[in-house]
Amino acid sequence: MGRGNLCDKKNTMFALVDCNNFYASCERLFRPELNGKPVVVLSNNDGCVIARSNEAKAIGIPMGAPAYQYDALFRTHSVSVFSANFPLYGDLSNRVMQILSEYSPEIEIYSIDELFLKLVGFEFFDLQNYGASMREKVFTWTGIPISVGIAPSKALSKLANRIAKKYPEKTAGVYIIDSEEKIIKALKWLKIEDVWGIGSQLSKKLKAINVFTAYDFTLTNDAWIKKNMGIVGIRLKRDLQGLPTLDLESLGAKKNIATTRTFDRNTNDLNYLEERVSTFAVACAEKLRKQQSCCNSLLVFIHTNGHRQDLAQYHQHILVQLPFPTNSSIELSQFATAALKKIFQAEYQYKKAGVMVQDITPEYQKQLSVFNNSNELHAPLMKAFDKINNIFGQQKIRLGSQDRRIWKMKQERLSPRYTTKLSDIIIVKV
Repeated sequence: MGRGNLCDKKNTMFALVDCNNFYASCERLFRPELNGKPVVVLSNNDGCVIARSNEAKAIGIPMGAPAYQYDALFRTHSVSVFSANFPLYGDLSNRVMQILSEYSPEIEIYSIDELFLKLVGFEFFDLQNYGASMREKVFTWTGIPISVGIAPSKALSKLANRIAKKYPEKTAGVYIIDSEEKIIKALKWLKIEDVWGIGSQLSKKLKAINVFTAYDFTLTNDAWIKKNMGIVGIRLKRDLQGLPTLDLESLGAKKNIATTRTFDRNTNDLNYLEERVSTFAVACAEKLRKQQSCCNSLLVFIHTNGHRQDLAQYHQHILVQLPFPTNSSIELSQFATAALKKIFQAEYQYKKAGVMVQDITPEYQKQLSVFNNSNELHAPLMKAFDKINNIFGQQKIRLGSQDRRIWKMKQERLSPRYTTKLSDIIIVKV
């Protein structure tokens, strides 16, 4: 595959550490009687399955399954069902990440349950034992099981982690890809639709040109990849070949910020949707100000309920290029609600909406225009908003266009916040 000295002993390797069935593992942590039994966690408003224990997977509960359609199966198999407890998951995630950060000074927190580590100068380490040490320490200190994949690149470490998790009895939860032979074997094993960064639509295109595995992808013509995937595809190909192209991303300002919600009911009430979209835009604006950034574009979307095939379906979005960079809640709310009105169709019943701010730049670098600029009075006003809300709680001061109600998600199966709420702490009597 033209890698040259790829398989020589490496000065740099990447580790991908993934918490096993993380949300389900968090729920089991304080309910040990659930070990070995099926557990699922539901999305906001108890809508769909977003996490499954291995036992839940074995009885045929798919990811994204609408909860109401599987109630009978839950009862038949005595499945423990939980509402998403994000304060608990976030706290346990922080504890896991803190422990893992001791294993390398260079880390990238990829998601709430995934972490990349860059291992520089580890050529004389026994990486199998190093990974095993991570697993033991995290489990001993937090009770959360993890899988570890180590390889010469980020994409291959993702693949190594997948193998470690797929075959725990053979790998003991740790798998190392450190030779040409292992790279080729792993690439031939991985289906193209399971490659990191390749979704269902792109995998269909690739299968149409007889690309069925990750190995096939590494043999695909660069011109085709660049035309259909851009430079990101070329970098992915190189990374899969074991030529590290994707480096760790810094923990700096986010490139995109989104706020989305699934509603507790279907609705075609424009006023209701305007209130929600305004609130989403304000949340994005607050996050922009927190990281001292502005955005130059804004995307608004609305969706019907894809699980209700008896209803007419409509999925639409609109991208708005802003006339000036801004992080003003007032301005972003105005732009977002105006965009919503352009895509709203009254004949449909909507279940989800969201706002995403894009083209983010540092606040101090915003380009001023001769004709259109953000209202200069908004900056001190937003500063006052944030200060008051930080002291007295979120949404104490709101725009008139926002929700006039304090929305509470449907969480009928919520577990206690064992680690973040004093009244929920377990008391052990001896």
